[in-house]
Amino acid sequence: MKPFTTLTGIVAPLEALNVDTDQIIPKQFLKRIERTGYEDFLFFDWRFKSDGTPNPDFEMNAPRYAGASILLTKDNFGCGSSREHAPWALNDYGIRCILATSYADIFYNNCFNNGMLPIVLPVETIERLFKEVRASEGYKLTVDLPKQTITTPVGSAIAFELDPFKKECLLNGWDQIGLTLRHEDRIAAFEKAREAAH
Repeated sequence: MKPFTTLTGIVAPLEALNVDTDQIIPKQFLKRIERTGYEDFLFFDWRFKSDGTPNPDFEMNAPRYAGASILLTKDNFGCGSSREHAPWALNDYGIRCILATSYADIFYNNCFNNGMLPIVLPVETIERLFKEVRASEGYKLTVDLPKQTITTPVGSAIAFELDPFKKECLLNGWDQIGLTLRHEDRIAAFEKAREAAH
């Protein structure tokens, strides 16, 4: 898993409450067994019209948000089913960090397991960021995980809280497999001893 340290990127706004995983990646696109190849299906029902052309009414489709790596959204993001395809689709699209007031628990943990940083911010901070993003084309934020700060284009810093263990995993690029492989020598020794005993 790719480590996360600092990120400077364009912010894309998604002003919606209770965005569930079926909106993030609709069920008809869950037939793949790979973790990649989902970027074209992210927010599919919102991004595209019935004829397959881009929906101009979907704000993230605006050219000014092309290449965004930070998603700004609202409360209870990632609710619904526990499908891990949701963070896979966001990651494939280029999103490495999400800013919201709250997340569904399983989605929140799935983000960390896939190298993404979901940050919880107060409602008033989220609302201010929505205004700033829309007022300034090319609006970028710098997210510094070691310092646990978000810096705006004018240099003001926003602090955020994060579980120390989740922070350590992201900084080192450890997913569940990576955490297990940290103990590879001990696992191998145990298996060797068990084989000898039996």
